[in-house]
Amino acid sequence: MIAPIEERIPLRSHLTLTAQMWGKPDAPPLLALHGWLDNAGSFAFLSPLLAKRWRVIVLELPGHGHSGHLPAGGTYHYLDYVSAVLAAVDALHLQRYSLLGHSLGAGIGSLVAAARPQCVERLYLIEGLGPLGDDGSNTLKRFRDAYVSTTTKTKSKRVFASIEQAISARTLASGLRAELARPIVERGLVEVEDGWRWRSDSRLTRPSPVRLAESQICALLSGIEAPTSLLLASPCTPYLPTTLMQARAAHVNRITLTHMEGGHHLHLEHPEAVAAWLMAQANV
Repeated sequence: MIAPIEERIPLRSHLTLTAQMWGKPDAPPLLALHGWLDNAGSFAFLSPLLAKRWRVIVLELPGHGHSGHLPAGGTYHYLDYVSAVLAAVDALHLQRYSLLGHSLGAGIGSLVAAARPQCVERLYLIEGLGPLGDDGSNTLKRFRDAYVSTTTKTKSKRVFASIEQAISARTLASGLRAELARPIVERGLVEVEDGWRWRSDSRLTRPSPVRLAESQICALLSGIEAPTSLLLASPCTPYLPTTLMQARAAHVNRITLTHMEGGHHLHLEHPEAVAAWLMAQANV
């Protein structure tokens, strides 16, 4: 398999992000955004298949993978991710591009497409449409918990004796098979004196004090102008219930909804099928 090109992307905010790039430099750009606590390894099986058509740019979000961590006092909120992605787009001089997002990346991609509709040619979403919302039932508790979290000392990161041990821990936490978790885990580790530890920012696991209300999310989704394709796992992921996804999809003007048997990481489980889905949607 041909290895991707690694590129560092300095932003004006003094934060540097990392991207893996696949395909010919002059091919149409496809910007890919991974999920929470994932990294560019999430697209390791899919990107080579998509590189036949696109210049695939797998951007690692702040705090994830080999991208920089936010300074003290920084927050990893959806809107902050949107700002970082748009800054990376500007740094890469992408005038017009397609977007592919998985999970957290799908939520961010939805908001990026709503923020700059004139720049996004097509929007491809896997297991996500818009960010996690708030129905008001846990707003106060979430708000208080977040501020308790900021005053609590961050736990030291677990050190694994081997990469295999880290892969085992990831499979237990996510349900991913070991061979599918491997590219994410290997990219997500840094070697230390006693073994290996996660290189992602520990603050990523802190609760967000505020989420957008569902009415706000729907209003933002209505601003997506690009043809949109949404791929959901069957059976559905618990926090992406069918009724919610259908209700949100109703606010997107041009959207196609497809279900595929599998788990939350469909693009890792079934890269050929997901690539075929993407190619088919691109030709509609």
